[in-house]
Amino acid sequence: MENNEQQPIFGIEKLYVKDLSVEVPNAPEIFLEQDAPQVEIQLNTSGRGVGEGVVEVVLTVTVTARVGEKTVFLVEVGQAGIFRMMNIPEDQMEGLVAVACPNILFPYAREAVSDAVVRAGFQPIVLQPVNFEQMYLQRLQQEQGGPTEVPIQ
Repeated sequence: MENNEQQPIFGIEKLYVKDLSVEVPNAPEIFLEQDAPQVEIQLNTSGRGVGEGVVEVVLTVTVTARVGEKTVFLVEVGQAGIFRMMNIPEDQMEGLVAVACPNILFPYAREAVSDAVVRAGFQPIVLQPVNFEQMYLQRLQQEQGGPTEVPIQ
């Protein structure tokens, strides 16, 4: 059974909302606006070790809606997870933190954003699926200053 100790382990320990903020700075007048707002979405991921083989990953989703120069609403959700990662090769850790963990967190963040927007008095925002692998590869390409080949499996 000594071989089992070296098997890669990847598991979810806990999922939670680490940060949630809702701002409607121009209420109540903004509810009288007839124009459809322009919506901007920003995504950010971060990870940090919190113990032996334990990593906290936070997916931050910021949704800003504007009509002209006026902010209609701003919602920011920090959806977090604690993941157990043991016996995983070092060269694969960054990919897990940047791709696999955000893929797990995203549906929870999408629900939290939609719920917060509705509670603020607006129509729900349904975030479209995100390709975290593509985002990760683009970031690697920018960091290396050149094209990155994507291995075909």
